[in-house]
Amino acid sequence: MNISIRLLREDELPTAEHIFRVAFGTFIGLPEPTDFCGDANYVQTRSHIDPTAAFAAEVDGQLVGSNIAVCWGSVGFFGPLSVHPDFWGRGVAKCLIECAIDRFSDWGIRQAGLFTFPNSPKHHGLYQKFGFYPRFLTFIMVKSIQPVDGDFPTIKYSEQNSEERSHFLKECYQLTDAIYAGLDLSQEILAVEAQNLGDTVLLRDDKGLAGFAVCHCGAGSEAGSDVCYVKFGAVRPGTQACELFEQLLDLCEAFGASQKMLRLRAGVNASHDAAYGRMVDRHFRTESTGVAMHRPNDVGYSRSEVFVLDDWH
Repeated sequence: MNISIRLLREDELPTAEHIFRVAFGTFIGLPEPTDFCGDANYVQTRSHIDPTAAFAAEVDGQLVGSNIAVCWGSVGFFGPLSVHPDFWGRGVAKCLIECAIDRFSDWGIRQAGLFTFPNSPKHHGLYQKFGFYPRFLTFIMVKSIQPVDGDFPTIKYSEQNSEERSHFLKECYQLTDAIYAGLDLSQEILAVEAQNLGDTVLLRDDKGLAGFAVCHCGAGSEAGSDVCYVKFGAVRPGTQACELFEQLLDLCEAFGASQKMLRLRAGVNASHDAAYGRMVDRHFRTESTGVAMHRPNDVGYSRSEVFVLDDWH
């Protein structure tokens, strides 16, 4: 069997999305595998961020799998990595991982990672062959969005003028760079705006930008119907980080309510124990669990004093 790896074409995105659903739905045992993830969309939204990082696996002219590499400055991860069940165990996933790692090298990534099933030795073993090591669990958590009492204004990226947007992106980078050198969410912020996936909410205080959250909302985004999903959120590190994190969660919930969403979803790595504890106290419940794998086996920004919402899934 000859496996060919190339860039994923625009006209193949619906097929790639179908394979993604069939693969994951089959693995977890859904009665109808294509129901996996409902009306959320991952392949199309991520491939449009950087089409040169969206890879296709082809066998005898047939698309059989795909993988997308994501660049957050000095941090990179890949996914969803999916292979049609008819081609499992035939080396397709290995080829798709290799091309993503090559792209990480092109980008000069310092910390590579991925999110995978916590109870699958098969997946752990495959990724460990490429130098990825399992570290902390990551909890995907949800809570019902409560009606907001009175006026709770949110500052949104979409409402800023071009000069203000440029300034915000610089402030965003300064904040994330203080958490982990080179961490940069600019591409995610720009993608949400360009693809109309949601918005980025800004938390400000007398020192400037205190935090931000990149939020997807509704069908066609990574959230799905009635959900506001925090793709990434962070607050300024320091002695006030706990208080700022609480305020950022308030902003995310208020934004979700303003968009008529019913649930707020966010991922938090177990290494961020204080952040996780705050979410539990606010009645978030764990919807699913994964494990973060790092390459190299380094802590990165998975540290207890860091208040970050993300999940790499």
